Amino acid sequence: MSYKIRKLTVGKGRTVSHEQNGEWTKEYYELEIEIPDETELSIARECVEGLLDEWLGIAKGVPEQKWSWNPDVIKWEKAEGWKGDYEKSEDVNNAEFKAMLKDLASHNGKLSRDGFFYWTFKNGSTVGRKRRAVKG
Repeated sequence: MSYKIRKLTVGKGRTVSHEQNGEWTKEYYELEIEIPDETELSIARECVEGLLDEWLGIAKGVPEQKWSWNPDVIKWEKAEGWKGDYEKSEDVNNAEFKAMLKDLASHNGKLSRDGFFYWTFKNGSTVGRKRRAVKG
């Protein structure tokens, strides 16, 4: 009896600890691909694993992102906008807030970090943040 491999499914995930607030974030991706020639099975698996590693931020040679600011020591207040609830801060005398503003400026006023989306308001001294929706 012989078997012919037609599809390959590879899944990979990771769990990241956020020490400051005691939370854990789980990420998992799964890809299924069709393989036209089963002699390319190993190559296909390596390519898919590389792509999953890239998505998870664990690709070889890619340094882990180090942040120069801690959002947990910034004063946030609840707010409501036309897209729903969010948090905002104008904690301009806080060194962490200043470092966050600098980081945001280097990313054109928008960035994602640890499950949150951050943005700078037009006045340049107010920052908003909203927890990103978990897809799945």
